[in-house]
Amino acid sequence: MSRSAHPAGPRHADVLPEGHYTAPPADLNVLDPKVWARTVRRDEQGQATVGGIGVARLAEEFGTPAYFLDEDDFRARCRAWADAFGRDADVFYAGKAFLSRAVVRWLDEEGLNLDVCSGGELSTALSAGMPAERIAFHGNNKSHEEIERAVSVGVGRIVLDSFQEIVRVAHIAQSLGKRQRVQIRVTVGVEAHTHEFIATAHEDQKFGIALAGGQAAEAVRRALSLDGLELIGIHSHIGSQIFDMAGFEVSARRVVQLLAEVRDEHGVELPEIDLGGGLGIAYTSADDPREPHDIAKALKEIVTRECEAARLATPRISVEPGRAIVGPTAFTLYEVGTVKPLEGLRTYVSVDGGMSDNIRTALYDAEYSVSLVSRTSDAEPMLVRVVGKHCESGDIVVRDAFLPADVAPGDLLAVPATGAYCRSMASNYNHALRPPVVAVRDGEARVIVRRETEEDLLRLDVG
Repeated sequence: MSRSAHPAGPRHADVLPEGHYTAPPADLNVLDPKVWARTVRRDEQGQATVGGIGVARLAEEFGTPAYFLDEDDFRARCRAWADAFGRDADVFYAGKAFLSRAVVRWLDEEGLNLDVCSGGELSTALSAGMPAERIAFHGNNKSHEEIERAVSVGVGRIVLDSFQEIVRVAHIAQSLGKRQRVQIRVTVGVEAHTHEFIATAHEDQKFGIALAGGQAAEAVRRALSLDGLELIGIHSHIGSQIFDMAGFEVSARRVVQLLAEVRDEHGVELPEIDLGGGLGIAYTSADDPREPHDIAKALKEIVTRECEAARLATPRISVEPGRAIVGPTAFTLYEVGTVKPLEGLRTYVSVDGGMSDNIRTALYDAEYSVSLVSRTSDAEPMLVRVVGKHCESGDIVVRDAFLPADVAPGDLLAVPATGAYCRSMASNYNHALRPPVVAVRDGEARVIVRRETEEDLLRLDVG
């Protein structure tokens, strides 16, 4: 069904001032499976469904804005990564992408390990029953209390990020009568083709210890000399939302070179290498992510080749997908509040959420797709900017997209691929209430992270 069109902004991309589209899609009613969770489709009435439940029912029961997570899709992606790397490698889900106790239980049941980077994430993992030995602890400035708890509960590895932290972890482990397994995070000087704020392997940034100037080699010397530490390997992470494997090849080559130097100087072959995560997903139809089996095959071949050249035994590989698992499994559902045409420019479509539930567009200039999901429409495409309700001109959800020209207040819009970082980075800006996360599976929906209430806000305000 459709509504009559109203006057609106331009229809064609050749008038788009700064956007990225070259033309509107052939059919705005099609939900591209590349960017949507696996069970999302349209029913006979034209509304989108996930896990067999229509968005109108979900909006009525759980409200908007809300994140809806396809549990079957999440579990399937966990299995795909585990199968791709097999028993001779380790897959650590990067909890910073999105973490809840339900997610921790799914990871445990599907056989994945977990990477945390704060005391809060560690607490969530332990409270949901993740075995401590399957947890890795990251972070560039872990507190004394965080390290002490991690060592006390027996996390499988702590990734050391500075010379001070090498001493700090060793001291805490010795005081507890433990020997903590650790890796050293190195920055390898690789330029990952990604946004400056999510590129993490060049020297001028806060993470890791540089290979340049022999700093990483010195970190290895210190870690090997301290009784409280068991150095098991080297960690490298080159950035996020990466599609090109060339950066991983250069990174692996430089890390293996360090392993060879360690062998030559200390007579020790470190048994593990962690290549981090950062693999990209499809936010729009233009993105072309690689499948887990292709990624696993490429990484294993790179490491094996470099180790053979250096006459090293091939170490056990670890990877840390977060976004690549949870990102595509969820979408954010909004209700349209106002539609404001700007003649000769575009039409602004305001929804009931915004930068408080998805800061990535403002922070990283991230691109997203958006679809009208409460109905289909035969109206012509209209160039729009989907914006939120916050008191900021930068409160943009989708910078440039096409929607049917008859989009109107009360319609439901959905932005796919919002499973990663959106809820994790959500805020109470303008005292907004952070949305719920609702897991959907086999015709049933349940809240796994509830919506905040005004009582929640006031409870923290002790003034």
